[in-house]
Amino acid sequence: MTTVTVSPKYQVVIPKKVREKFKIKPGQKLQLIDYLDRIEFIPVKNIKDMRGFLKGIDTDIKREADRI
Repeated sequence: MTTVTVSPKYQVVIPKKVREKFKIKPGQKLQLIDYLDRIEFIPVKNIKDMRGFLKGIDTDIKREADRI
């Protein structure tokens, strides 16, 4: 677990290891979500970068016999 400190201006520095893992670049936007008792930062990705991320997903749907 990595710990960060909030500056007097309420800024947080994302550690290099985390920036590299999630490929966060300067100027990139992050979504901030408060969930129960925690804060989550979610990188906002460009829609073009999302192309193909569902490749290989199983799209078969099991249907009930009376729904066919």
